[in-house]
Amino acid sequence: MGALPVYRWRLAPDGYATRRQLRAAGLRPGGQDVAAQLERPRRRRGPLVAYLYRVDLAKPVRPMTPARRAALAAANRARRTCPECRTDAGYIIPSSLGMCVTCAFPEPSDSLRSA
Repeated sequence: MGALPVYRWRLAPDGYATRRQLRAAGLRPGGQDVAAQLERPRRRRGPLVAYLYRVDLAKPVRPMTPARRAALAAANRARRTCPECRTDAGYIIPSSLGMCVTCAFPEPSDSLRSA
């Protein structure tokens, strides 16, 4: 494979899109290789790079099936369940804590406060 064409930020020709742009249009890359890249210059570091895909080769996003919806719900439920107290925290458990905030920072008991 040869070198990718490189375009400056906001100067890519029509017919190319990033993954996010494809997704917003209801499309996905569909197994195609990166067709080009955008570079946005920065002052003190290397340029920001965004990969572009050809829109004409993109495929429609696969529809959400009941099984995929159930699997996604189960995965999100697991991310909300505290491994310490086994309750649904109502939010995604921070990986930095590894448990819900209540378990990570328990309230001091009354007997310790009066001492």
